[in-house]
Amino acid sequence: MNALLARHPRLAALLAGFLSATGFEPLKLWPVTIGCFALLILLIKRAPDRRAAFLRGWLFGVGHFTLGLNWIAHAFTYQDAMPHWFGYGAVVLLSLYLAVYPGLATLGAWWAGRRFAFTGPAFLLLFAGCWIASEYARATIFTGFAWNPLGVTLLPTGAAIAATLIGTYGLGALVLLAAGASLLAARRQYRPAAAIAVPLVALALWGQFSPAPTTPAGAPLIRVVQPNIGQDEKYSAELEQAHFRTLATLSGKPRPAPRLIFWPEAAIPAYLDMEPEWRWRLADLMGPGDLLMTGATKVYFKDKGPYGTAELAGANNSLFVVTPDAQLAARYDKAHLVPYGEYLPMRSILQPIGLSRLVPGDVDFWPGPGPQSLTLPATLGRPALKMGVQICYEIIFSGQVVDRAHRPDFLFNPSNDAWFGSWGPAQHLAQARLRALEEGLPIIRATPTGVSAIVDARGHILHALSSHRAGYLDSRLPPPLPATLFARIGNWAPLAFLILLIGTAIALRKGKS
Repeated sequence: MNALLARHPRLAALLAGFLSATGFEPLKLWPVTIGCFALLILLIKRAPDRRAAFLRGWLFGVGHFTLGLNWIAHAFTYQDAMPHWFGYGAVVLLSLYLAVYPGLATLGAWWAGRRFAFTGPAFLLLFAGCWIASEYARATIFTGFAWNPLGVTLLPTGAAIAATLIGTYGLGALVLLAAGASLLAARRQYRPAAAIAVPLVALALWGQFSPAPTTPAGAPLIRVVQPNIGQDEKYSAELEQAHFRTLATLSGKPRPAPRLIFWPEAAIPAYLDMEPEWRWRLADLMGPGDLLMTGATKVYFKDKGPYGTAELAGANNSLFVVTPDAQLAARYDKAHLVPYGEYLPMRSILQPIGLSRLVPGDVDFWPGPGPQSLTLPATLGRPALKMGVQICYEIIFSGQVVDRAHRPDFLFNPSNDAWFGSWGPAQHLAQARLRALEEGLPIIRATPTGVSAIVDARGHILHALSSHRAGYLDSRLPPPLPATLFARIGNWAPLAFLILLIGTAIALRKGKS
């Protein structure tokens, strides 16, 4: 191993980055991830100059993202406007860009380490702080792409409960610290290794034995529907009636007790605010106290002229709340849209050269205003509830999923993971679990092909439907927990942790000088 690091550091960085992604779902090999980051620390400390420090971190990132995001290639198999093989090129191109962020983290740690003489544990704390900054930047610059933050690999260990205090970006720093502790232990520097490892083990024990909130016997009844409608048949006009029958059958017959019924993103090809006949079709499925939450599209038209016909101008990817009397009680419009998926950036340039967005249609989706809490009216003994909504991809953005001025009772995450191959849905669910932990809120996920799930406020999966299986989940709505520290201050929490790490590193450095 030392020979590989010394003779071929670039290759070692690329291979270590590739293997580090095995810690994400569905493989969950988190010890491998920690070991690979320990190798990255060695590579950065041995870098002879700034160029080498950046390049080694960048190559590590290329390998890391290429494996972790392999599911993106699968999405291109459903888009005939572009060649399917381009999906593999898209994964590599995206990875080449995203790798800039770990490259900047390694460059920052190397430069500050050399410039200010940070060594040993002080360097590890410095690097962990740089990693927080790099992941936050990746999640925000150019609308951000926060998929697979490093901290999600800690979910199987229990240490992810620290997200209630320091958020997801803070968790990434804990992975770096665990890697550093293992490196110190391998060098027989047991005292500093223990100083880092003991708090991490304590966090893991806290997470493993922290009691989950108990669902009260009288909590609202919920049903989550997964129709197993694949992306290749989702927009088929010939199958529209069959799809609706599947959704209707899985929703079940009305019962005396009121229910909350959850359907996936874009579950029906209807403009519910403009088509009352569709609303009555949905109302016929409900009992007098039921509410149906379904994904659909809200469209906007512009007139071609005083005697012309209306022309489609834009659309929202929306979630509607439908009542038993065929009324729309509330609507949420997706705010964080997927570039190249739901809208095409620089359309005037890219469309003429043959590029298109992945979601079918001739116009781009428009963004909504951001996180909102929708009020679900009280009915037949069920109290009024506040529901936060994050449609599909929106759930991956730490600190951006809740209206903090109107804290909801739970979050609903309707999604369409049929695009995402075998790895993407499992990774998506893992990131939703982190949102539950951070915010102290249960999360309901409804997807067309899986993984649909009910997640409690501690991030535990209470019920789930595996991929490519039609079915439903019946349960009672899990309760929220009191607002966590992260829920109160958001991403100021990982920033405060970053400052603590850097401050401690400075203190350790001064203690040795």
